[in-house]
Amino acid sequence: MKGHSTAPAPAGSFLPNLRSVRANIGGWAQLSVVQYFVAEAAVIQAWAGPEPYSRATGYISDLGAVSCGVYEDRAVCSPLHLLMNASFVVQGLGLILGALFLTAGLLCVAARPGVAARPGVAARRFRSVAADSAPARLLTVPWILAVAIRILTGAAGVGTVIVGLVPEDLDSPWHFAGALMFFIGGGFALLLLGILWFRQTPVSWFLALCGLVCIGALITGGVTGMEVPLPGLLERLMGYPVTIGLAAAGLVIAQRVHTERKAARLG
Repeated sequence: MKGHSTAPAPAGSFLPNLRSVRANIGGWAQLSVVQYFVAEAAVIQAWAGPEPYSRATGYISDLGAVSCGVYEDRAVCSPLHLLMNASFVVQGLGLILGALFLTAGLLCVAARPGVAARPGVAARRFRSVAADSAPARLLTVPWILAVAIRILTGAAGVGTVIVGLVPEDLDSPWHFAGALMFFIGGGFALLLLGILWFRQTPVSWFLALCGLVCIGALITGGVTGMEVPLPGLLERLMGYPVTIGLAAAGLVIAQRVHTERKAARLG
């Protein structure tokens, strides 16, 4: 009958507009942090210290040290330090872009089947569903988590940029502060994202585990002052889960955006 249609409403799909572009950029920005591992492997291969570099005993920041010499009782010499520091900056910018472009609405429903991923529609539909099953005051909880995740991810990104711009052997407190921002911000962002996506996707367990490993290693490092037999391994237990976990989250978001846009085209 005229005026009626069985086709899905355009508002419920992820149409090729500015918002969809932003969501795509945000998701793949998170995924881009994987480039770090490629750069790290190349820099380790070029290591020119008196002893071979070991991921178990060598600090990550040693790979970005500008000068060859002894730093805090460690002999460091990293000819490809520019590549390592550039990788830190690229990783940080990817996290910052993810924090800026991924809206709270999209984060809330990115892993929730059957709920439109378009931010404005996601917000309205989430409120409608939640209003039938929870008090009004509980409606804000996922949004608070999503906003916190964006802030923490952005802080982690800023910290990584600082680490790349201020290498450890410049003896600046900014390098240590930047590393803490990355570990703390990234670890708690993953833990909260695991909670936000709980029962929406099995990936939520993986993200929460990555966050817990990072936070646990960070606490261990703080209590021991990094005076452990394998300080490099402990530091990597702080950093690797953040890099891997946020990349996995970015992949989930990017795949959801791709699915929504494909459905919109078919519709």
